[in-house]
Parts: sequence; C-alpha cells; structure tokens
Amino acid sequence: MSEAPKSSRRTLLILLALFVVPLAAAFILYYGMGWRPAGGSNHGELLQPLRQMPAAAETLLSGPTPQVKNWALIYVGDGKCDADCRQALVFARQTRLSLNKDMTRVNRALLVTGNCCDLAYIDKEHAGLKVRDVSEPEALDQLLAVLPQGDLRHWLFVVDPLGNIVMRYDVRESPRGLLDDLKQLLKLSHIG
Repeated sequence: MSEAPKSSRRTLLILLALFVVPLAAAFILYYGMGWRPAGGSNHGELLQPLRQMPAAAETLLSGPTPQVKNWALIYVGDGKCDADCRQALVFARQTRLSLNKDMTRVNRALLVTGNCCDLAYIDKEHAGLKVRDVSEPEALDQLLAVLPQGDLRHWLFVVDPLGNIVMRYDVRESPRGLLDDLKQLLKLSHIG
C-alpha cells in the first residue's frame, strides 16, 4: 500500500521538474545573466539608441490630417540625384506600393544635402515624394548629428510617426526585407 503513493509522488515530482526547470533556467539566463539569443526577425539594421529627426524634417511625417502622422522612408543625399539616389528612390517607391492598403500610412521623402534639385526627374518618376532642402549649414549639422556616421548614399531610413529613426536599409540588398519589416511594423503599430 505504501509503495503506490511513493510512486505517484515521484511521478508528480518528475513531471513538475520537466516543466519548471526549463522555465527557471530560461528566466535566469534571460533576466539574471542578460543572455539574448543571436539574430532576430528584422532584416534591416535597428538603430540603437533611437534617434529623433530634427524639427526641420518633422513635416515629412504629416498624414492625411494634421493630427495624424505617418511612417516615412527617407533618403538623404545630393539633389542632383545620381544613380545611387535614383536606385534608393525606386526602392522606396516600389516597397511603398507593395504595401497595398497600408501604403497610405507611409510617406517617402528626400532630404537634400546640396545642389537642390532635379525636379524634372522627381516630378516625372516619383509623384508624391516629399523633398526638403536641408543644405543650410545649421539644418544639415542637426541632421548629420542624428544619423549614423558614414556614407549615406546607399541607405534608406525608416522613421516612425513620433519622429524616431528606427531602422536603416542598404538599398543594394533585396527590397523584400524592407517590405517584410514594414508590414510587421505597421501591423503592430497603433499610431500612424
């Protein structure tokens, strides 16, 4: 008689250990030791810490009404719009169009750092693209202070409706990654 309760108690303890021990180990590794799994589901480069767009570029986020702000895909470059610029603008346009019903939640913008602007090309090929000349030394310094250092010619930046520069994408890579990330951001976002 006494053997049956010991056997069921042992079985219960083994089952409890099978569920509790892995959970406790994961909790200790994640919160106690700061271990984080490598990799992630995003394709672009997350910018840490978040950086706030300068006030001069705030109008790029304007949505259908003054109260609503949109997400934005922003390219920073020379207004002559060379081959790198054109590639980035096409990349942004095609990605935005691929969002289908959510495309109205995303603006496209060109921040011009000098030689403003090849308006004939922009008007013909990129209707709806917002262009801002930030070549004035003060505005340019403010912008360059918040962007990651280095060559900006191949980068497209994702800005949230609050004006935070969230991610950057190399336009020489597949546009599918940007599209996947934007879909995920828009799905999870309760703003913009």
